[in-house]
Amino acid sequence: MGQTRGMSATVPTSTIDRLATRRSERELLGQLHGAPEARFLVLAGARAAISSSEDRRQASVRWFAADELARLKISTADALFLGGDRKTFSGRFAVALGDAEAEAHADALAPLVDLRSLLTQGVLAQEDFSLLAEAKMLSAWHETAKYCGRCGGKTQGRDGGWKVACTQCGAEQFPRVDPCVIMLVTHGENCILAHEPRFPEKMYSTLAGFVEPGEDIRSAVRRETLEEVGVPIGDVAFFGSQPWPFQHSLMIGCTAAALSDTITIDRKEIDDARWFGRSEVRDMLAMKHPRGLFVPGGHAIAHAMIRRWAEET
Repeated sequence: MGQTRGMSATVPTSTIDRLATRRSERELLGQLHGAPEARFLVLAGARAAISSSEDRRQASVRWFAADELARLKISTADALFLGGDRKTFSGRFAVALGDAEAEAHADALAPLVDLRSLLTQGVLAQEDFSLLAEAKMLSAWHETAKYCGRCGGKTQGRDGGWKVACTQCGAEQFPRVDPCVIMLVTHGENCILAHEPRFPEKMYSTLAGFVEPGEDIRSAVRRETLEEVGVPIGDVAFFGSQPWPFQHSLMIGCTAAALSDTITIDRKEIDDARWFGRSEVRDMLAMKHPRGLFVPGGHAIAHAMIRRWAEET
């Protein structure tokens, strides 16, 4: 598979160290959790507590001190460990609330905003989105890992939430990640963009799909493109990758050269798909398309692939 410059060139070094090699140190995690400098972000299902500007064009993770959450009677006992601040070494954690608990504290936590909306709007810094993705993927995994798949016994969290162990047979489970391909399909001076039922109205994006067991990335790109729009693919090149917390996905971005310009849409997967020229795509990026069509927000890997292609000469 060929390789092109991807998103890594534009993503800054994280200020949070995941401390992956030290998660098993219970004493260290206890000290970080109990320190006054510890900070906690709050999730409520697919929503996150954020801070935003008055015009709502900029947003950031809202960090809570333990005593703030204590006053709201929100427990941090099962907080998930995200890492430590590289400068202060203070702990960073995530607290996941159920729907009822989130509703009870809605005013104090407002605004609680859906993560997909935050990404689509492009109002979060890349690092903040990565932290929310880390927290969301961990919390969603814990919802499905409460019982052992081997014996059915209850599991117990370990290593700051990065592992669970069965209380009966001792079997261990670790967070799952599902690889997905997301591809910009091109043919000459045109690219395929599609609209799916779950997208906001008038938003078009690249094609995407899950990698199946025993399948390599190139094969997944070719299979998914053929299934969704009936277009055979030749060369496939790697672009970059991005965590995607809906639910446990790692998006593997690729560019793909079409061998045909005939599209046959699978209506079970997508509502519409067609070829777009560079000029039209530039209008979509600038939010100046005559029919109001647009592409995903600036922090989505789809946006990065579309913009790079549109700006090529």
